[in-house]
Amino acid sequence: MICEADITRAIIKTATEELLNNIEVDVIIAGGGPTGLTCARYLAQAGKRVVLFERKLSYGGGMPGGGMLFPRIVIQKEAAGILEEIKVRLVPYDKKYYTADSVEAISKMAVAAIDAGLRIYPAVSVEDVVIREDDRVSGAVINWSSVLMAGLHVDPLAIMSKFVVDATGHEAFVTRVFVQKNPDVRLKTKTGKVIGEKSMWAQKGEADFVRLTKEIFPGLVLSGMAVNAVLGMPRMGAIFGGMLFSGKRAAEIILKKLNKKSLK
Repeated sequence: MICEADITRAIIKTATEELLNNIEVDVIIAGGGPTGLTCARYLAQAGKRVVLFERKLSYGGGMPGGGMLFPRIVIQKEAAGILEEIKVRLVPYDKKYYTADSVEAISKMAVAAIDAGLRIYPAVSVEDVVIREDDRVSGAVINWSSVLMAGLHVDPLAIMSKFVVDATGHEAFVTRVFVQKNPDVRLKTKTGKVIGEKSMWAQKGEADFVRLTKEIFPGLVLSGMAVNAVLGMPRMGAIFGGMLFSGKRAAEIILKKLNKKSLK
């Protein structure tokens, strides 16, 4: 016999228990697009505790829409290995590129990261970060996206971590809020602030994209289009090789620092 009370009890009990187990983690990722999921997969595969907060009900960022709703993405040949690792079917194109089904790609990226140990929380927004006296980002402030959209005055909760990854895309929302609320903060940019994304120039945008993926402030790492938005680089459109490499690079930066700490 199906009992509605049992169904409610099962959902609330198991979801609450899981959240309680994730109040203190190694890495928090804000944004469930391709770079956030790639970063999460490599971190989880390395045995780190990782949670990802996605403000929408669905993950994927701009990847599912492909280019102008044509469900295809393009990646450079040198980035193919990242998708081949998770068995995304790639089609060679014009010797320099591969194309892939955008829905297949993002779906397999999410499944691979989840299988590695990632926990995704949909419809949860990172609205701020937690800071400490040593001038370090030490966690994320979260709230239901629906609460924020409705403009309700509901206090948020905090999840603690060793690193926070801003993978919120073109808006670089986490970094913008951090700078806005802490005007004395100096980021690792030319001006010390968020510069803003420039208009499309795929070649230039991809050229330094991965190299400039970095820890922009102690405990806060930029990845994906947030790199462009904060550092003033051009956008690239529906080519995703740099996005994948940026996610992997962010994971490598964090793993190096975490492993160095564990040796002390």
